[in-house]
Amino acid sequence: MPISEEIAGANLNNQNDTASDYGVTMNFDNAEQQGFSTGDILWAVGVWSVILTLSPVIVFYMLMVA
Repeated sequence: MPISEEIAGANLNNQNDTASDYGVTMNFDNAEQQGFSTGDILWAVGVWSVILTLSPVIVFYMLMVA
């Protein structure tokens, strides 16, 4: 059963109205926010460095306990 454009548009407008009540702006046309920022890359490198640093310790612990 296909959804009519009127119902889909009403649902989208209803979501935008609810978001605007909480001070949230929904802007999907902003092309400047594509890609990763420097903070995103540093966060990912930090997370992976912790994972890769602790993984040998966890493997050694599992071998000793098992």
